[in-house]
Amino acid sequence: MGKFAIKPTNDGKYMFNLIANNNQVICTSQTYTSVANCKVGAESVRKNCAVDVEDQTVEGYEVLKNPKYEMFFDVGGKYRFRLKASNGEIIAASQAYADKASCMKGIRSIGSHAPDAEIVMIEPEE
Repeated sequence: MGKFAIKPTNDGKYMFNLIANNNQVICTSQTYTSVANCKVGAESVRKNCAVDVEDQTVEGYEVLKNPKYEMFFDVGGKYRFRLKASNGEIIAASQAYADKASCMKGIRSIGSHAPDAEIVMIEPEE
């Protein structure tokens, strides 16, 4: 079972990482103004984790309706994905991946970890 680890940011806001069983970060949230809003974001990932992937790395890709994953190339040419809610807001984003298969594995990992992931608070380091 994974976990949503909520932690404060340096600017007084909050964000979460979805962490897999092996303690690897699967995806990271945007920042939120409160812990309550951050928990709503985590619940949105849980709710939307089984949606389709819009593969923007291929020419002529089909544009899908939100909610969806968007797989794309970053400025360095690496694969990344982001999960968008039904309102089009980005609720989670990935690290950079060297290849498409690894990026897809990351997307599938959200689907296998988010539904049962507990939400925990991570205290800031002193």
